[in-house]
Amino acid sequence: MIKETLNARRLLCPLPVIRTQDKVKQLQPGDVLEVAGTDPGIMQDIPAWCRINGHKVLETRSGDHEYFIVLEVGT
Repeated sequence: MIKETLNARRLLCPLPVIRTQDKVKQLQPGDVLEVAGTDPGIMQDIPAWCRINGHKVLETRSGDHEYFIVLEVGT
């Protein structure tokens, strides 16, 4: 298992989701990706993208105008 981080700060919708999708394509099932962003929309957009594409959201958190989503790459 690999744990990667994606910096999506200062990007507005739909770029955080697009960058997440591009990064996940480079990973293997079971790998973990943490996405960090400043657009609050990622808190809904990335989990919705995960549900559609078979990935699992492990954690969401926010603080100090930053938002974090940790996901596990599905098959």
